[in-house]
Amino acid sequence: MQKYINKIKDFNELVLFEHSIFSLPFIFIAMIVAADGWFGFWLLLLGVLAAVSARNFAMGVNRYADRDIDASNPRTQSRPNVDGRLDASSILLFIGVNALIFIAVAYMVNSLAFSLSLPILLVLGGYSYFKRFSSLAHIVLGVSLGLAPLAGVIAVSESIPPWSVILSLGVIFWVAGFDLLYSLQDIAFDQEKKLYSIPSIYGAEATLFISALFHMLTVIFWALFVWIAGLGFFAYVAVVLSAVMLAYEHHLVRKDFSKIDRAFFTVNGYLGIAFLCLIILDKVFA
Repeated sequence: MQKYINKIKDFNELVLFEHSIFSLPFIFIAMIVAADGWFGFWLLLLGVLAAVSARNFAMGVNRYADRDIDASNPRTQSRPNVDGRLDASSILLFIGVNALIFIAVAYMVNSLAFSLSLPILLVLGGYSYFKRFSSLAHIVLGVSLGLAPLAGVIAVSESIPPWSVILSLGVIFWVAGFDLLYSLQDIAFDQEKKLYSIPSIYGAEATLFISALFHMLTVIFWALFVWIAGLGFFAYVAVVLSAVMLAYEHHLVRKDFSKIDRAFFTVNGYLGIAFLCLIILDKVFA
């Protein structure tokens, strides 16, 4: 039994299940707005399964593709994909199982979700290879998480209304912006290995500027989403609070690069949860 428990722990360390928190709030935001309130326990369950399996698939592909890179980067040498705890075949099996779960969940949701399930998986898996030839990898990661709100609204309404596209654009630039900050940790390594990250090509100051620009676009798109979707006071509070939290994130990173992990995981995790809670309040008091 302990052997299986340890294996689960290894897979958790491989993909960090708890970091599904970045996409889940915006899936539920889209579902709440599309349903104009509560969307039901069945879609709640399917939404969680879809988000977790999609992220597990994406992270599994990333860790599999990056075994050679992770093995030579001092920051990542202790990951299970390179230190011997998880071999390549185990990771490939994990990827396959999560892909099948995602497709099966999409089939149970509706026909549009099912028809889009394979293209979505292709996008999610593509990020892992982009950084080997293009600095647009940060945007591709943003697109990967930006698909979450679209998936949420498709689950509820089997359509893609304009407000959901605007919400997704905000998520795309939010994720790309904080991925740029996170990538600052690996400037020297990426330059040595000739990886195409924006920090390694343009330097730290340019990266900080581009990240700030992306996050300004994030706030603009989220404000447009609230307006187009016809939401109320608490939704606008969510946008203002997001702007404050993103500004604080940039303050942390500019002050001390050692605070990047805190900015990346803590601030962004709370941002998504706070946004979701305020959208719920907006619907409760509408």
